[in-house]
Amino acid sequence: MNKRIFTSIFFIAFYAKSFSQIDSTKNPPFLIITGSVDAYYRYNFANAKDPETGNPITNNYTSFTNSQNSFELGMASIQAAHSFGKASAFIDLGFGRKAEEFNYANTEHSTLSSLKQAFVSYAVSDKFKLTIGKWATHIGYELADAYLNRNYSMNYMFSYGPFSHTGLKAEIGLGGKNALMIGVANPSDNVTTLTSRKYAIAQFSTGTTNDKVKAYLNYQGSYGGDYSVTQFDVVVTGNVSDKFSIGYNGTVQSVMPEKTNGDSWWGSALYLNFDPVSTFGLTLRGEYFDNRKAAIAAPATSILDITLSPNFKISNLTIIPELRLDAAKNEIFFDHEGNPAKTTFTGILAATYHF
Repeated sequence: MNKRIFTSIFFIAFYAKSFSQIDSTKNPPFLIITGSVDAYYRYNFANAKDPETGNPITNNYTSFTNSQNSFELGMASIQAAHSFGKASAFIDLGFGRKAEEFNYANTEHSTLSSLKQAFVSYAVSDKFKLTIGKWATHIGYELADAYLNRNYSMNYMFSYGPFSHTGLKAEIGLGGKNALMIGVANPSDNVTTLTSRKYAIAQFSTGTTNDKVKAYLNYQGSYGGDYSVTQFDVVVTGNVSDKFSIGYNGTVQSVMPEKTNGDSWWGSALYLNFDPVSTFGLTLRGEYFDNRKAAIAAPATSILDITLSPNFKISNLTIIPELRLDAAKNEIFFDHEGNPAKTTFTGILAATYHF
């Protein structure tokens, strides 16, 4: 496994070096290599311990930061994009605990555990493109690559929504700022499946002519078989000024297991972004997550999370000292003595770098 990964990285690096030696004025570069790294330290101030084992209780129910009083590697990623004429391909490899969690549904296939995205596209025209393979989900506001988010910790909607899709999609330009994506995919997050059940996916995107406001209406829904999932999701972003912007994400998912009555969960989040200077920004996230009907394998309660994330930017490096408060309707957290509690407070120091 490790030898295959090393060989793949060496080949990509050698291939990129070969193209870099070509005169770019006569032959524009065809292969583009990018990547990112993130690491963090997380401390939950309850510092709770399991009374039976003495092991730390993380007081964490979201993705990618399930640790306590520990320095952690989030994920190291490397991407390769290549195009020739109307055809193109993209490969995205990730290494670390975050990559393993991202690919949780494919643990039986070790070669897939590091494959975040891999797809081939063909642009039939400038307004119609087909893509087949695996790609990151279109649903939600937050993204798996840490450097693309202003908050380091993830919200609940991202953690319990889809991470990726494997299938076939068409992207259609409708004129102006309007576009439509429709596709068919395996059950969410599954690169391979033996079931005949598939998911229909779609996105309608639009925006103002000056791009100050953008909106995305997202959908996924299963068909075939007795188990059904239907999710509608909306994302809206707006630039109020050069220094202040707003983001909103709302989602609702209905789940109907085989031969049982269906239930649903929903969430809503607001992001307030303030950038007084190019080297410093501040994001306040407020999210309400409601799973009181126990529709999914998350705490059967409602949770409010408030997260404050300063962003100190030094070129491609961003340092994020983050404070987060989680407050639930029920006692799903634990205090310093290991007693059930409704609230918990967490600090994170994270660093992200992209190239």
